Amino acid sequence: MTTAPTIFTLIQDSAVVGIGSSALLGHVTVLFCDTESIYKGLSSDCYDKNRDALTYAGNNPVVAHPPCQLWGKMANVNYARWGGEHNRPGNDGGYFRFALSTVNRFGGVLEHPAETYAWPAHGLQRPTRNGWARSGEGWVCEVWQSAYGHRANKRTWLYCAGTAAPIEPRWERIIGTHQVGFHDQRGKARNKPTLGKREANATPPDFAVYLIGLAVTCSKWCSNAIK
Repeated sequence: MTTAPTIFTLIQDSAVVGIGSSALLGHVTVLFCDTESIYKGLSSDCYDKNRDALTYAGNNPVVAHPPCQLWGKMANVNYARWGGEHNRPGNDGGYFRFALSTVNRFGGVLEHPAETYAWPAHGLQRPTRNGWARSGEGWVCEVWQSAYGHRANKRTWLYCAGTAAPIEPRWERIIGTHQVGFHDQRGKARNKPTLGKREANATPPDFAVYLIGLAVTCSKWCSNAIK
């Protein structure tokens, strides 16, 4: 496995990837991004809620961030409390399945919160403590977004396909100064300031660039592949 490029290396240094920056950005499609996502400044082809990701029919490698709300622990709590098919755990309209299928067909990377129930539901292996591990048609790993500047730990699971040697992310487990979501039930001393929803959900710029760089090296379309 190769070492992860530093921030913006893949975009600014054409000698590293063998193409110019505009060509690099045109080689990656981002699925399920926020309407104000940082990806819109990094990729020319983004699918937010106003552009249904399920309509994507291209063959670019992708960076996929399928919705996670119905795949977390709180999904069971909310369903028990409120009911309704729209709250049923795992009933995400096929978004995760589509993202996984697209990564397997065209290459790229899928990102979801650590401990997501979508992983076992779709036959993916739980990542090991460190490093990439084989799973299905590709690879899985766990990354802490705090290593890329997020103020919370934000443990994240990745699945990528289309490469025999995924470029490595930053493996540091930096303890964040803040937390995401509910207060720690183990006591006041365990709690940290809670981030607002927008900051909690945001992808750090360095991490977004890493994911795009990883997707580029995972292209399954031979004329798209960056070696």
